[in-house]
Amino acid sequence: MTDPRIEKSLYLDASPSRVWAFLTEPDCLARWFHPSDRALTSPGPYNFWKTTSEAGRPYCWGEVLEAEPETRLVYTFTHEWLSGHPTRVAWTLEAAGEGTRLSLVHDGFGGGPVDGLDALFDHDAGWDAHFTTLREGLKLAEPVV
Repeated sequence: MTDPRIEKSLYLDASPSRVWAFLTEPDCLARWFHPSDRALTSPGPYNFWKTTSEAGRPYCWGEVLEAEPETRLVYTFTHEWLSGHPTRVAWTLEAAGEGTRLSLVHDGFGGGPVDGLDALFDHDAGWDAHFTTLREGLKLAEPVV
């Protein structure tokens, strides 16, 4: 079997610049995903915590590999269940009328300590839940850009 991967696209009623902020800025990430220790706008390591009040050990972590504003964001991604095995998350943003088509490819599950299909099913469901929160966060939040 080839390396399991998740591929998803969704249309958001928000500009690419606003969606970019929700993918990269700590205060926006905390609204739909996890709080971050830094903006994901330049290469380098990052940490996500489960909640904003949590301190100490990160919940998820990785390294930003590419950050092309309002176009593309790529980072490695892991957590304890994956025993630090790095997967890769790639986001692509495209203008769609007055909104944005946001595409996700999450790969690199093969060869990890968890069965590739188990990891795929778990993360696929997780992204679905986070996308629901992202849509709501974009609707409710004050515009950031």
